[in-house]
Order: sequence, then C-alpha cells, then structure tokens
Amino acid sequence: MIKLFKVKEKQREIAENANGKAPVKKQSAGELRLHKDISELNLPKTCSISFPNGKDDLMNFEVTIRPDEGYYLGGTFLFSFQVSPIYPHEAPKVKCKTKVYHPNIDLEGNVCLNILREDWKPVLNINTIIYGLFHLFTQPNYEDPLNHDAAAVLRDNPKLFESNVRRAMAGGYVGQTFFTRCM
Repeated sequence: MIKLFKVKEKQREIAENANGKAPVKKQSAGELRLHKDISELNLPKTCSISFPNGKDDLMNFEVTIRPDEGYYLGGTFLFSFQVSPIYPHEAPKVKCKTKVYHPNIDLEGNVCLNILREDWKPVLNINTIIYGLFHLFTQPNYEDPLNHDAAAVLRDNPKLFESNVRRAMAGGYVGQTFFTRCM
C-alpha cells in the first residue's frame, strides 16, 4: 500500500532542498498561540520581557517586574517562563529567579498564583499571568502562602514585614536566610 502523505512529504522535502532552502520547521499550536499572545502584550510600564535564548525560542522567556508601589517598591524581580507545546491547554511554568522574601513565593522561586494552578483556563494568556505576578508585589496575600514565615509576619506585624522586605531587598539576612540585593 502506498502511503500518500509520506510520498507528498518526501516530495515537499526534495523541492525545498532543491531550492537551497532549509526545510521549514512547523510551529506547534502552542507556539502559534504564544506568538499571538506575545504580539498582543500590553505590559505595565514597570514590566519588560526578554528572550535570553534569542527570538527563535519563544517558548522560554523572562519577565522583569519593577513594582512602583507597595512593600516591594524599587525592587527588580526576574521570572522565567517555560511554555509547553500544548499551551494554552496547560499553564506555563513560572519561576522567580530573584530570591525574595514574599509570602507567595518560596525561597526556591516557586510561585503561588491561582491562575498558574487550579484556576488556569485556555482563555487566559501571558498578559494575564504577568499582571497576576505584578499584583503579587502590590498586594501580597498571606492567606495562600508558600513562605509561611513571611505570611505569618505580614498577617501579625505588617511593620516588621515591611522592615524584613527592605532588609532582604537591600541584600541581607532575614532570620537565617541571606538575600542578595535586588534594588
């Protein structure tokens, strides 16, 4: 039995190679959707996006957030995004690369944001996630923490929490944990 799709594919490959062009890599549905999301980004002025592996690798990028209000005013926080080929049916994997004293971000960089977990829906996009991350810095949430110590201090003693955030961002110890400067 002749497999027509294989024959057609082979013919296309031969034609492309004859023209001196490299075979064209097909984009996955996830890459196409991500390309659309990135082209439609409407970031706050305090956020920026970069592609450390070059523009050809859209599935891995970084977002920098510089809060302009709240406890984290003046800080610079870097997040890495890894996007699955089945995006938007699976939320991107987001990690904070800046060690931060925050109730919703643990010391390994894991982020507690509901839309990255149980509340993810394919109608959400990269812009929504970035605004969610930005909101974590303007309104940290002690009710759903990853860093339970920071959450308890925020809940029980907001002035001490603010002092701890400032010490961590300036580069120093909070308890037994050292934070590098991020201001």
